[in-house]
Amino acid sequence: MMKKAGVAILGLGVVGGGTYRILTEHREFYRRTQNVDISVESVLVRNKQRALDLGVPEENIAGSIAEVIANPNVDIVVECIGGVEAAKDYVMAALHEGKSVVTSNKELICKYSHELERTARRNCCGLYFEASCVGGVPIVRTLLDGVQGNRISEMMGIINGTTNYILSKMTEENEEYAAALAEAQRLGYAEADPTNDVEGVDAAYKLAILSSLAFHTKVPYAKVYREGISSVERTDIVYGKQLGYTLKLLAIGKNTERGVEARVHPAFIRNAHPLASVRDAYNAVYLRGDAMDDIMLYGRGAGALPTGSAVVSDIIYAATHSDIRYSTFRNTAGADRETKFISDFASAYYLRLSTEDQTGALAKVTGILARYGVSVMELIQKRPEGGAPDGPVPVVFVTHGTTENSIRGAVNKINASGIAQVKALIRVEA
Repeated sequence: MMKKAGVAILGLGVVGGGTYRILTEHREFYRRTQNVDISVESVLVRNKQRALDLGVPEENIAGSIAEVIANPNVDIVVECIGGVEAAKDYVMAALHEGKSVVTSNKELICKYSHELERTARRNCCGLYFEASCVGGVPIVRTLLDGVQGNRISEMMGIINGTTNYILSKMTEENEEYAAALAEAQRLGYAEADPTNDVEGVDAAYKLAILSSLAFHTKVPYAKVYREGISSVERTDIVYGKQLGYTLKLLAIGKNTERGVEARVHPAFIRNAHPLASVRDAYNAVYLRGDAMDDIMLYGRGAGALPTGSAVVSDIIYAATHSDIRYSTFRNTAGADRETKFISDFASAYYLRLSTEDQTGALAKVTGILARYGVSVMELIQKRPEGGAPDGPVPVVFVTHGTTENSIRGAVNKINASGIAQVKALIRVEA
């Protein structure tokens, strides 16, 4: 017997509109292949004309959330309005009525999944959020249903398309940051206010969600170290190329014997690493498990149809699975007291210094590094082409693995010494 599911979509913007299009165009395909008939019974939009232009029958356009959740034909409510306050109220209202919810809202899930899940449990309904992380890349379902036989020790990903596009332009076309950002805005990859993307906020929301799922413990947003790309200079990308590295904004989660690391920041990776070839606005997540070893998921991290595809996958899952599963960890507002978080990360580091061209200056700098337990693996000491024959000389170091506290102590000492000034400090992974 074919299952039936009625859907309400809240918001018909980029993601909601893409979701509506996929559901209506593929309805017969899902009937044939998934044995489920999914119908869009209601939509809630600010702009009624937008709904009409998409082909929504006027009688299916609701005037309020109360009308949506009172509709007996609606089984699943899809939240695509974004933001937090109204979205949270609407999702809570749906869950209180026993209607399962599918959402693409990363900020909502990151900050309030504990409240939403508690309400869903009480009312025996589902809460699904595949589309909240990495667009059309099925990373959430992979963690829940694909690699659950593993202990995941590490995840490393490019999970923000805007920053990856900007860094790709800076790397491949030698553009400065400001020019690359302007191009991203012109193409619609970046908002007029790009802060959430370029300062790593968006990626940190996603990493908090994904690392919680991967490591089976709550990783709150407040525990994610965050550093954006707005201070990245083209000069360092050029030096990185000479050393065989590519610069990416990485989201890194590690579950070690010392504790959990969760951090978002620019990092150099070897050109041979699979993530180095992820360019433009594409996303990818690299996972390491004790049984499967390494795998990588790759695809479009945003857009109407890729993200709509993730929403629809959750709708189909909710419609075809009678068993409802919740978090594998204690989903509370803060971290579990038994979970330790590491802030003194271990990494190799890239340093670019400006030092006076005088005998012994380089030896003094390496001496300071050595006193902090930092050893040098690679070195470039070369004036830029066309540079003045005298004056400060750029020096680039790549260190062996060390700790955050050690490198920060060394950098502070170098800057205070009067010998040199550190102009850039970038972590080196893989």
